Amino acid sequence: MRKKHLALILSLPLSTLSFMQIVSAAPMPMQKEERGKWLAGEYHVHTYQSDDAQYSLTNVMDLGFNKYGLDWMATSDHLRMEKRDDEGKEIPGGPIPLSKGMADYGIPKINALQDAGKYPGKIMFTSFEWDIPTYEHAGVGLMTDKPNSPELLKAVSEFEYLFTNREAKYFDPADITKWEAKNSRAFTTPADARKAFKWLEANMRNNSFLIFNHPSRKTVYTITDFRDFNNIAPNVAFGFEGMVGNQMEPDRGGLNLETPQNRTYGGSDYMLAKLGGAWDALLGEGRHFWNFSNSDAHFYISDNRLYSSGYAPGQYSKNYTYVKGNDMQDVMEGMRSGKSFSVFGDLINELDFKAGKGGQRAEMGETLKAKRGDIITLKIRFKSPKLNNNGDPVKVDHIDLISGVVKGKAQPGTDVYNNETNGSTKVLKRFTSKDWRATKDGYYEMSYPVKVTEKDMYFRLRGTNLGVNVEGETLNGEPLVDVKSSTEDNEARFKEINERNYNDLWFYSNPIFVDAKSRQDEKGHGRN
Repeated sequence: MRKKHLALILSLPLSTLSFMQIVSAAPMPMQKEERGKWLAGEYHVHTYQSDDAQYSLTNVMDLGFNKYGLDWMATSDHLRMEKRDDEGKEIPGGPIPLSKGMADYGIPKINALQDAGKYPGKIMFTSFEWDIPTYEHAGVGLMTDKPNSPELLKAVSEFEYLFTNREAKYFDPADITKWEAKNSRAFTTPADARKAFKWLEANMRNNSFLIFNHPSRKTVYTITDFRDFNNIAPNVAFGFEGMVGNQMEPDRGGLNLETPQNRTYGGSDYMLAKLGGAWDALLGEGRHFWNFSNSDAHFYISDNRLYSSGYAPGQYSKNYTYVKGNDMQDVMEGMRSGKSFSVFGDLINELDFKAGKGGQRAEMGETLKAKRGDIITLKIRFKSPKLNNNGDPVKVDHIDLISGVVKGKAQPGTDVYNNETNGSTKVLKRFTSKDWRATKDGYYEMSYPVKVTEKDMYFRLRGTNLGVNVEGETLNGEPLVDVKSSTEDNEARFKEINERNYNDLWFYSNPIFVDAKSRQDEKGHGRN
């Protein structure tokens, strides 16, 4: 078996000796069994090692694993200078780079807790959140078979040196000489950001991921950027935080600009929530670019009871990922596969979404090959818990089956490359309790036939506890912009925000693609 993993979800770590030396020295992974399991997880959690957070590392693990039922989790402290250790104590001698903080505090603490058997069967790894030059934040993961090795910690240092403005005095001069022999520092311009993506894709394409956090919180990301990033690093930059964290902020998710594109809708980023918007535009190119949720946990209510920020890990948002294996590398591969769905408020806790024809089938993140004129069947099974973490009964009002045409990747320099909409996207079918049937094992299920046309397609799901037209919440089934809580009394405001969030629940699945071929295609005469 592999060693227990401690993932370095850092924003693009390489190795120190040279990443390629580590890769060549690492043992080849064992063949995994095909059968997997659904695991609930969270990749974006902060501890005291982030200056704006009020959770200890132990507190985060107790909450996420023991109280709210997560199976895997990653801390994601800021890739900045650290003033405090994982328990909130001032670091002797003053601030240190995050890479040293991970080496001295985070990684040893996680290893010690896991070695003591405190969280049996749980997958825990460290991470950090990178300030992408001129852009926003991203969480990036590095997987390794050597969880607390000198090589791994050197890798963190190398990345921090190359892709942040950290002063050289914090690093070993001999290491700097090795690093600069291969790469120059890059931490200022959009081109520097792209250089980091290229570096990661070239060296760690199978062992890392980069997920863009709260993409519309500021006016820095465009659809063109996401196309560039995904083109540069398709195996690494494969997703975004469409269901944003910090849900306890007065401006839901902390997206507090006045422009409609920089707000949340049903708690989700506009790029996700807008039907036919940015996410649909990317899916309409056939891109494997997935949606994720997270807590972005800093604190629930501040120690001084003046502010609120985000829920604890697993308390309000969860990612459900199909994982083949038992370590963090397996989790990462599950995330990359797209076989996952994300949910607020435990609206659902199980989802089976398949497209099939005869003996063929495809699931979330996969592609079903079919001939034009074929009838394929989309099957949906879901389950909800009796109560969520707020103590409320849970009931899905309706589920939307959303479809769009896939036209292939847009080419840089064309008008289409800057287009942030997909005009073909539509709600193909809206399922309600009249359409699904209850099974003896507690599921609800339904199916829907679709005739394959000359167009390649994708299908995705969106569900909610709300009706189609709820004043202030939905209009014709589409989520409306979230209203800021302006209540002055702190305790009343906290209660109001929590009620707002739990009254407005959603889930989103990742898509299934359908590759439509004609009979002529099958005979090798080309596509029509």
